[in-house]
Amino acid sequence: MKIFFMGICGTAMGNVALLMRDLGHQVCGCDSGIYPPMSEVLANSGIELFEGFDPDLLEKIAPDLVVVGNIISRGNPQIEWLLDTQRFAYVSLPELIRDTLLKDRKNIVVTGTHGKTTTSTLTATLLKAQGRDPGYLIGGIPRTLPQGAHVGNTKDPFVIEGDEYDSAFFDKRSKFIHYRPHVLVVNNIEFDHADIFRDLQDVKRTFQHVLRLVPKSGFVVINGDDAHIASLLPVPWTNLLRVGLDPSCDVRITDFTETSQESRFTLLWQGKPWTTVCWKVPGLFNARNAAMAALATALVESPEDPTRVNLESLGEFQSVKRRQEILHATEECMVLEDFGHHPTAITGTLNSLRNRYPDYRLVACFEPRCNTTRRRVLQEPITEALQHADTIHLAPVARPEQLPEDDRLDIATIAQTLTEQGKQAYAYGDYEQILEALLVHINQAQHKQIVCFFSNGAFGGILPKLIDQLERIEV
Repeated sequence: MKIFFMGICGTAMGNVALLMRDLGHQVCGCDSGIYPPMSEVLANSGIELFEGFDPDLLEKIAPDLVVVGNIISRGNPQIEWLLDTQRFAYVSLPELIRDTLLKDRKNIVVTGTHGKTTTSTLTATLLKAQGRDPGYLIGGIPRTLPQGAHVGNTKDPFVIEGDEYDSAFFDKRSKFIHYRPHVLVVNNIEFDHADIFRDLQDVKRTFQHVLRLVPKSGFVVINGDDAHIASLLPVPWTNLLRVGLDPSCDVRITDFTETSQESRFTLLWQGKPWTTVCWKVPGLFNARNAAMAALATALVESPEDPTRVNLESLGEFQSVKRRQEILHATEECMVLEDFGHHPTAITGTLNSLRNRYPDYRLVACFEPRCNTTRRRVLQEPITEALQHADTIHLAPVARPEQLPEDDRLDIATIAQTLTEQGKQAYAYGDYEQILEALLVHINQAQHKQIVCFFSNGAFGGILPKLIDQLERIEV
């Protein structure tokens, strides 16, 4: 079959295009501003890429199926031509995934506001350690897997991130509604994607819908410490298991400690010892991700006795890129990059850094870039999260012209509030100002510093410039 991807350079679209090629289909696609790294991966794999959305291109290629990415909206010339002519069949990306990759498999669907990428990677890694050849689709760049997507053996599970974002301009349901879960993991539920959901109740509603899709023979694995998830229970049509710190959890996390060198914790299965994990991955939130992944793996390997599943491979696990990734390290200054862009994720990372490096001052650089953090609805939670740092540098709100001023995050007020609370906090109009301020701050610092960049984007491109300047100073 000849498949054409509209918006092919997105991470998910590109990875699925590669999987379709692996399944023997003829694949090509287009995007606006063909951009790396996905463009390079696709080109190196022999997938032809086209710049722009020219309707004549569709007619010339004459695909059997068009896959429409969720960045494509009405007004796009290819979509308008396709709708007018009805020449070729079209589907959303989640529909394609459902019908080609997930059919007839015991799918492990990992959902939640935070932790999807890490938990999915952990689950696929653990399944491989049990001798399985799982399929998987990871939304980031895993270090312990050869690539971010793999078809696997169709007799083995498929692990996929269950994103609650919408599927396409013609299908506003969450992506995870399409994913046929056998094991549904729900890590946490918070308000996010403010461009899609009205409020927290709206977010919870879509999770209610996916919970209803788990079959009687399947399993729901939840964060047993999350009150928002608890409000969606019970789920009497399937099997429910809890993971967390509370003594009532089926898998309980105990004795968590962390230092600059390692983290350590013990997992109990219904009160009985399962394993003690010692690994390089920081944070209690990652210990929870590991526990969720361990149970999800066990439920397809040994549901009658999860403790039969060997978890030794966790000790060698390396986190996904851009999760507290160290970009520069000297005795006096460390620079880290973290994908955290939601208040809870920022709080978890800063607390972990404080535990691991008690002698360092914490400098948080935050970029309000995603469709939720650009809005004032999270003004107070963002302020509270950044209180866990000593010094705070606030980047300008991305694409401010798209939001009314009274709906836009007010970084000046956040900086003022934090300053009144005894922090050093600054709001900036452009990224070069942040770079200059950071260089001055680091050079004049009287204490050891950890500078952590929080963003789901490129932070104005200043990270490589900062690293270059710091290395020049050292030389």
